Amino acid sequence: MMSRLSLRLRVFLIFAGMAAAIVLLIGVGLFLAAATLLGASPDDPGAGPPGMSDALALAGLVGGLGSLLLIAGVWYLFDTHVARAIERLAGGLLTGAAPDAEEGRYLADLAPAVRAASAAQARARDDLEQALEAHAEAEAREKAMLEKILSDIGAGAILTGPEGHVLFYNAAAVQFLPGLALDRDLGRYLRPGGISAARARIEAGADATDVALIGVDGARLSGRLRRLADEDGGYVLILRPARREIAPTRGPMEALRRHASALTPLLDDLSGPLPEPLTKVIRDEGRGLTAALHELEAALTPPAPRQRRVAAEELARGLALPLGQIEPLTLAADGWQVGGLLTMLGEKLEGSGRAPTASIVKNGEEAQLRLSWGGPALPMDQLDTWLQQAPDPDHPELDGAAILAAHGTGIWPEAAPGQGWLVLPLAILAIAREARPAVTYDFALAGQGAPDTRPLKALTCVVFDTETTGLSLSDRIVQIAGLRIAGGRKTGEQFETLVNPGRPIPPASTKIHGVTDEMVADAPDMSAALRGFHHFAEGAVLIAHNAPFDMGLLRAAEAETGQHFPNRVMDTVLLSAMIWGQAATHSLDAICGRLGITIPDGLRHTAMGDAEATAQAFLKMLPALEAKGITRFEHVLGQAQKYRRLLSDANLAEAHPGEISGQARKP
Repeated sequence: MMSRLSLRLRVFLIFAGMAAAIVLLIGVGLFLAAATLLGASPDDPGAGPPGMSDALALAGLVGGLGSLLLIAGVWYLFDTHVARAIERLAGGLLTGAAPDAEEGRYLADLAPAVRAASAAQARARDDLEQALEAHAEAEAREKAMLEKILSDIGAGAILTGPEGHVLFYNAAAVQFLPGLALDRDLGRYLRPGGISAARARIEAGADATDVALIGVDGARLSGRLRRLADEDGGYVLILRPARREIAPTRGPMEALRRHASALTPLLDDLSGPLPEPLTKVIRDEGRGLTAALHELEAALTPPAPRQRRVAAEELARGLALPLGQIEPLTLAADGWQVGGLLTMLGEKLEGSGRAPTASIVKNGEEAQLRLSWGGPALPMDQLDTWLQQAPDPDHPELDGAAILAAHGTGIWPEAAPGQGWLVLPLAILAIAREARPAVTYDFALAGQGAPDTRPLKALTCVVFDTETTGLSLSDRIVQIAGLRIAGGRKTGEQFETLVNPGRPIPPASTKIHGVTDEMVADAPDMSAALRGFHHFAEGAVLIAHNAPFDMGLLRAAEAETGQHFPNRVMDTVLLSAMIWGQAATHSLDAICGRLGITIPDGLRHTAMGDAEATAQAFLKMLPALEAKGITRFEHVLGQAQKYRRLLSDANLAEAHPGEISGQARKP
């Protein structure tokens, strides 16, 4: 039983037991003395002088209080200089973070030994990492080549485990199945009929099968499903947009024949003025013929493509031009067409002695793509001549003017003394940004089993942070960001958006996180932002620093947004206390300092910056938690109950919302 208690608590109980024993002994002595005095007669020679019992009581009281104060003082010194120091030294030894020089100075050779062990551990870890890097260099090159190939092919590639959970996907797959994420069931992104039938055919013995699928958003897809040739029985799915099936034209064709058959004899009889009834028949048949032609045209016209989008940075990086300011925007544009046009114009400008620099900035409700140079202005007639040329010789029908018309925009030159620029405005897609790498994968997920049975290092987690209008649960979110961890590593999947709080942001809050009223004016409202974050975080364990505050904000907004977050929660404040003891400082800056994590300037107190730091801290604390026997989520849950005086458990707050009201404050 005692082994489950912390070192400091056990030391306290020892001293408390000593104090209780001394008080008890003094009390027993006084009781026996008083009994002796009360039992003796005044004439008895052994009886003490008058007032002896009062003197004994006073002596016992002074002795008892003095003993208690002495023991309390000794306990405080022991707790401060021994017990606390040992907890912190143990935390440093578990995490490999060397303790401060002053830490454990009263523990003789123990503190230097711990520092030496931590330094040796750090050197061994560095040597191991260097050896692993050297060994993995060839693999890294092959992996990078594979990623480039898979990220650039037009088909979506998805690999699932035997249970249907996603282990790998490329960028094209996300375009076909929005919201696709690691460790989620592929079936949630597709209507069940097509994929179930394809799996049944493979189970019946087929090596592979063509599939016709429908996404949950109604998009029609086609592709091929193949089983992996190993005992795990996973699947590879290659997806493409389905070819549009031409609608049957029997109806329009029959209508055309009917109207043509009716008009032919009437036109043969046109030898004189037309009677009014005949004129009406011809007019009606002509209108019918026109309507049938329109119907036939509609049946043969392919559907409009999906809304085009391209990230500003992706577009800029493909221009092969010097880059200026590139803001993190998502543009409503075809990256291939607009990128080709700007590349062609850049070459034309450079050939005319105007070497341009490209920039993409927000200007009001739209984005402006600019090619700027130092030198003479560009005449408009010269620009018009360039726009009559096609950027891609293989598509001569798509000249510059056609590309601009297809995007509903234009381009024009502007000038100032000694400089000039071209301005191309494009619409901005106001969406919550989910950043993803070219390919995303974690093949280790295939052998981890059901999420509820996995160890901490194998859990799929979303580390998140919020920035707000204030420091209480009645305040509003102005920014939320999260990143996904799977299999003990960051996957590269991110979610980040500003949020319009529907109220002014106090200047004191803006001074901390830098978010202004102007920045959130066009941002999604609370409902839209939390709907996107809910989709990103669904099914994952949520991790936050001081989680009762962030989870309290999400739960307080539930009535407004309709988004419920039943996720399991871990708090890095409590995890830090489990490693370094409750007496240590558990702010995010203190934890990062102990673990050697640097938060870049300008990112502290931004949602993504703090989420990134929290994720790094969590991953570095995992080995220390495992060394203490905290290897599963239920272990974290049990340990958290020991630190409720420090911070409440956000998992309990899900069942008892009022429990966090007095403790949830942003650190």
